[in-house]
Amino acid sequence: MLHFLYILAFTVIAFVAIGNLIRNLFTLGRESNRSLPHLGLENNTSNTSTPQPATRRASITHPELFDSNGKPINEPLLVMRSVDVEEAREKLDALYRSSPGVNENEG
Repeated sequence: MLHFLYILAFTVIAFVAIGNLIRNLFTLGRESNRSLPHLGLENNTSNTSTPQPATRRASITHPELFDSNGKPINEPLLVMRSVDVEEAREKLDALYRSSPGVNENEG
């Protein structure tokens, strides 16, 4: 009888956990599709005590996509080229030989 209660309890907990997971996935999907409100506030001409948020929506750009002057970067951030094994080996050997504490006679 006690085993049956354990199985029943863990089954109920599993269903609650899976339901919570599905509910969280739907909420996350819904929130990722909506745009974020603009962080600034509108200039209100009325004398209200609480400022109202701007109705204009704007996407927030990641700070690393701007240069030091605050202008957007229009160049690719990552450029990769293929390197053959011999070229990579030569570069690693040159780097090893130029490191401090390595004898010239080694290797």
